[in-house]
Amino acid sequence: MFLTILTFLSAISISIIAAGYSIIGLATLFAGAVIPIIAMGTALEIGKLVAASWLYNNWRSSLVPKTLKLYLFSAIIVLIFITSMGIFGFLSKAHLDQVKPQSGNALNIQVLDKQINQQQVIIDRAEKTLNSLDKALDKYIDMEYVSRGLKEREKQKTEREQLNKSISEATAKIVELNKTKSTIELEQIKIEAEVGPLKYVAELIYGDDAKSHFDEAVRIVILILIFVFDPLAVLLLIAANISLRQIRMKKSLTQVSKEEELEKKLERLQSRNEKLKEKEKDYKGFIEKLGAKELSDLDPDEIKIKLDQVMDWNDKSK
Repeated sequence: MFLTILTFLSAISISIIAAGYSIIGLATLFAGAVIPIIAMGTALEIGKLVAASWLYNNWRSSLVPKTLKLYLFSAIIVLIFITSMGIFGFLSKAHLDQVKPQSGNALNIQVLDKQINQQQVIIDRAEKTLNSLDKALDKYIDMEYVSRGLKEREKQKTEREQLNKSISEATAKIVELNKTKSTIELEQIKIEAEVGPLKYVAELIYGDDAKSHFDEAVRIVILILIFVFDPLAVLLLIAANISLRQIRMKKSLTQVSKEEELEKKLERLQSRNEKLKEKEKDYKGFIEKLGAKELSDLDPDEIKIKLDQVMDWNDKSK
């Protein structure tokens, strides 16, 4: 009995969880009608379980038309498929929600790398210009035109300040961009750690090509889950019905055996009563034949003993 109750509770719990996942998945597919989808999914899930139980208990009944049996069986299979489809949508969305930040972070890192390269180009150009100005001044010094070189340097003062300012601003931007990039890379590492088990599954299936077949591996895992999710709930419910039928049959057999035993006891009592009635008739007949005078001098106990001895002698003589 405990195993039957446990089977029934397992079937109901798995079915409720599967129904919940399926309804959420279907509501995601039809986001424009969430409440009607929830109502429809709930009614169909309950109807599926009731239909499975009813069909099992009435499968051998000759009163149920074969067309009704065929329709209910087909409806149960279709509903299992719909539930599995909803579960597939739910699990796929969960996977995409997990992987989506990863792809977004990768794009953000690419954009940051591009911005860092642009700032680095600004720095390189400014430094190249400063080097060119320094080389021009070096020529004046080499030609021993120091005073003229100083005058030229004074003329370049504004330009040099602008170039140095550009270098400083670009350097500050690179530092800021690297901080943002480090934060995103840290989030990326956390996400990769969460997705890590799925990568191992992908490697188990595809080996060295796991990186290029990561999504396919996830879909295979989801398909394996849905193939044993809702069908298991329906089959466990049927198994619970089988156990309940066996319990009812056992109780009926026990009741029948008790009734048969009671009938046998009644028959034995009836036969015993009949024997007692026959013995009583024999006593009365014997007393009538013997007469009251012969028994008047005897005690009741002595009369009974005598009668028993005579009846035993008669039985033996027969």
